[in-house]
Amino acid sequence: MDRKVVLSTAYLPPIQYFAKLLAYDVVYIESAENYAKQSYRNRCTILSANGPLNLSVPAVKSLGNHTPITKVGIDNSSEWQKNHWRAVESAYRSSPFFDFGADLLLPFYTQRFENLFELNMELLKVLLGFIGVVVDVRFTTTYLTSYPEEYHDCRYFIHPKRSFKADDHMVWVEYYQVFSDRFGFVPNLSVIDLIFNEGLGATSILKSMNK
Repeated sequence: MDRKVVLSTAYLPPIQYFAKLLAYDVVYIESAENYAKQSYRNRCTILSANGPLNLSVPAVKSLGNHTPITKVGIDNSSEWQKNHWRAVESAYRSSPFFDFGADLLLPFYTQRFENLFELNMELLKVLLGFIGVVVDVRFTTTYLTSYPEEYHDCRYFIHPKRSFKADDHMVWVEYYQVFSDRFGFVPNLSVIDLIFNEGLGATSILKSMNK
């Protein structure tokens, strides 16, 4: 029987999220829910020279808290793309694999995007391509509050306010980070932290994190 996981959409997802992508045979992305604020759906965390830094895509919710996730827009009047890329470049320009990773990511900060879900999925496609992994990604069509036992429901388990240390299905592996001399190792940042610092080695590290 195929192992299945259900995940929310996420902007530059954390390492915990990406490890799940590699651990299951089938990945369902929740596309039938309403937008949930203060989650990874529109935010990520990178490691800057001043410590962990949250980057948020400004969401436009035409129906407030009842806005379907696939209908959430992006407020491009805030120049979020310029601010995010400036932060990413400042944080990782001295990392070993910045140039290669930057070539893949820069278009997302120079081209205009109107829809959050579409932005996230296009980014996910590029990131999976970078680490050379083919994932069977599908989309939910109906919102379910809970799933049968054969599904691992991580939609609300992987969350900025929930400790990743509670994940019994993972073993945390340290890797090189640019500012480790200042802050020690900072776990569960956006997967771009792993990619910029380890390059193609990110794949084996992610796989080794799954029990």
